[in-house]
Amino acid sequence: MIDEKQISELVRSVLSEMNFSSETKQENTQEHKQLGVFDTMEEALEACGKAYALFRNYNKEQRENIIREIRKLTHKEAEILGKLGVEDTKMGNAYHKMLKHHLVADKTPGTEDLTTTAWSGDRGLTLVEMAPYGIIGAITPSTNPSETIICNSIGMLAAGNAVIFNPHPNAKIVSRYAVDLVNRAVLAAGGPENIVCTVKNPTMETSNKMVNSPLVKMLVATGGPGVVKMLLSSGKKAIGAGAGNPPVVVDDTADIKKAAKDIIDGCTFDNNLPCIAEKEVFVLRNVADELIHYMIKSGSYLIDSEQVKQLEEVVLVDVPPKNPGDKPKKAINKDWVGRDAKKILAQIGIDAKDDIRCIICETEFSHPFVQIELMMPILPIVRVDNFDEAVEMAVKAEHGNRHTAHLHSKNVDHMTKYAKAICTTIFVKNAPSYAGIGFNSEGYTTFTIAGPTGEGITSAKSFTRQRRCVLVDSLSII
Repeated sequence: MIDEKQISELVRSVLSEMNFSSETKQENTQEHKQLGVFDTMEEALEACGKAYALFRNYNKEQRENIIREIRKLTHKEAEILGKLGVEDTKMGNAYHKMLKHHLVADKTPGTEDLTTTAWSGDRGLTLVEMAPYGIIGAITPSTNPSETIICNSIGMLAAGNAVIFNPHPNAKIVSRYAVDLVNRAVLAAGGPENIVCTVKNPTMETSNKMVNSPLVKMLVATGGPGVVKMLLSSGKKAIGAGAGNPPVVVDDTADIKKAAKDIIDGCTFDNNLPCIAEKEVFVLRNVADELIHYMIKSGSYLIDSEQVKQLEEVVLVDVPPKNPGDKPKKAINKDWVGRDAKKILAQIGIDAKDDIRCIICETEFSHPFVQIELMMPILPIVRVDNFDEAVEMAVKAEHGNRHTAHLHSKNVDHMTKYAKAICTTIFVKNAPSYAGIGFNSEGYTTFTIAGPTGEGITSAKSFTRQRRCVLVDSLSII
């Protein structure tokens, strides 16, 4: 376990590597008390409640001023957050994490996402406005910890809410830093202290206290199916962003060279930690060799069937059956989630070059690499005879998560057929997976993709409740 002294040293070392001024170092090290970070959930809830009592009276302009400061400070400290995220979680790529923070700062919607609907006629005026829920309780993952906290904070504060975060315990250091950053920005914009809160050491116990607190009016979970199920059984309004296993289909009309690079770029972004990232490929047999050739050219290492077996022993573990007679199952070895391809290959005796960023292999459809969301830069490839077979396999491999799917094709009919069959929240065509959240593409971003509960690409309006205001026989001036 890492102690407070080690935490302080860790943050100081990150800042010193970046050659920050002594004044900036002093402001950002953990020698000062981090804003919004409390020893207990009870303290966090009490402080957040007091902050919300003040924040409830802030208008949209004041809220937007706060959002502007959060964006500015996130840009300024994106490199710190990227490095600290890797140091804390031991997962991912610091440069890619930095890019994700810039993305969050630029493309997370603010108060402009909130709109008013009006009806005016002979009988008067009716308005429907988007109002805050109050205090939101949010659970965040280890895969995109600070990105999710900042993205959620922008949307939730823009909507007029306060928020308590219970981060994943394996990302508590960078999560605390993100909460402190948001609060520093809020104070700089003249907002109340502790409008965003968390606990020093998040646990299941602190999570349960947050979920069950009468002060918390809405719950948001970004994580696996277990935490989403827990929130949905709470009896409160809940938004759940669950797991995915995004399939890629490549047909013979695609620009194969571009498709190969796009797939590898998406699959290896932050070492495959994003849930939207390409997890398995179904390619038509007549272009499979060409696709693999260009994947290798794009920084992939192709392993053979024996090496696949060796790799299974490294990145998968056996899960004991729950009931007698059930077949044993496989699950990911969490020690290798989000690790570099070169380090994973070293475990099976392969000394890969530094430019290798992805491990590719050919497998059958039933292989666990296809069926399990690995969240590692390992990409199984399955050859298929025709497009219909590819779609059928992709739908099965996606497991009904309704999260994300990808297609490389120039055939519009294929695009339509696949989209209708796969029925995912995000469907990316002819681009890397990260285009689905607005990176090098159109549209806003989010790191809470609510497939299970249907909100989809969440934004400020997702964290509001509708209120109707009716005035009869007045203010109709026609």
